[in-house]
Amino acid sequence: MARLVMKFGGTSVADIERIRNVALHVKREVDAGHEVAVVVSAMAGATNQLVQWARETAPLHDAREYDTIVASGEQVTISLLSIELQRIGIPARSWLGWQIPIRTDGAHGAARILDIDGSELVNRLTQGQVAVIAGFQGLGPDNRITTLGRGGSDTSAVAVAAAIKADICDIYTDVDGVYTTDPRIVAKARKLDKISYEEMLEMASLGAKVLQTRSVELAMVHRVRLQVRSSFAAPDVPHSAYGAGDNGPGTLVCDEDEIVEQQVVSGIAYSKDEAKVTLVKVEDKPGVAARIFGPLADNSINVDMIIQNVSDDGKSTDMTFTVPQAELARAEDVIRKAQAGIGCSEVKTDTNVVKVSVIGIGMRSHAGVAQTMFQTLAEKGINILAITTSEIKVSVLIAADYTELAVRALHTAYGLDAE
Repeated sequence: MARLVMKFGGTSVADIERIRNVALHVKREVDAGHEVAVVVSAMAGATNQLVQWARETAPLHDAREYDTIVASGEQVTISLLSIELQRIGIPARSWLGWQIPIRTDGAHGAARILDIDGSELVNRLTQGQVAVIAGFQGLGPDNRITTLGRGGSDTSAVAVAAAIKADICDIYTDVDGVYTTDPRIVAKARKLDKISYEEMLEMASLGAKVLQTRSVELAMVHRVRLQVRSSFAAPDVPHSAYGAGDNGPGTLVCDEDEIVEQQVVSGIAYSKDEAKVTLVKVEDKPGVAARIFGPLADNSINVDMIIQNVSDDGKSTDMTFTVPQAELARAEDVIRKAQAGIGCSEVKTDTNVVKVSVIGIGMRSHAGVAQTMFQTLAEKGINILAITTSEIKVSVLIAADYTELAVRALHTAYGLDAE
């Protein structure tokens, strides 16, 4: 017997038929003898509708009331799922964030979880009751409802799993695991049986949409083992069939010590949410970089890649960096206001770029990974606009027109194609 947290997103509970399918997944694990807590999102599209109503009422609205509105979507889902579980003979009870409680800070719309008292949940689970918990929400320091922002339900699930000391946290999505790259681009992409927290964190932050970055960070800190599974697969393989908490259908996200045969490269990720900013003929003298990136930081604009080209005379330089596309307009405005102090002659922007990344914990002990990437792109005639690296990843910025060609070529070059 194991203690499980099962998380289902909006597409998995989009209508009554799919909620009934989710109930069968839960029943499978209960019948196998496991203690089960379920975390669910609002029905697909419900949160968007609630947000639209709030904005139509008043474009500038009270963030506390906004959270109360958007948190109501999960309240509907947990009640419907609880009713369905009861209908098929599974004792279940719904829980809102404040009832547990899930304590958060006071940043309405983007709250961070501070603490979860899991004692009552554990008590109910040991009595055989399934806890159906609203994801995405918590209780702020002023006892007002808060919401966790993008990816909040994944974060809720991991936090609950840590609080009740679950053996594993299953994240059910519309895909059956984590792949070596986007299967829509590379038909030979392979599903990974296991991937380390560090690799998954890089992939999530670099464009992979399977898991949200915050949930992976939390899982890594608390060593919560995650398993990505498909909610649309037949609900017929309980954890007990392959060892509670062990690897089974889907992809297990775990500590790298659990991965016996570590690949040098585990996957290729790409992100189209990039914009390039170039400052032409910046004065090449101490303090200029601070005058560029200081105002951007003050305005909470995240800068990723940075490249500098010094001119032949050594008096000026071209400074290029990337920001998220959604932040480009604000970044450009900040830079133009600071242009006189920076001393650049021109500001150029480009959104027709993409960041392609090679990721793998095996890079720590293998040389030549970057060289293979650069050589492969060169052979395809793809020019590299910027480069950034970490211990387990190499990212390059290229023209967006070459995205599919680059991803396919790199996938093959690192031996990731399925047999």
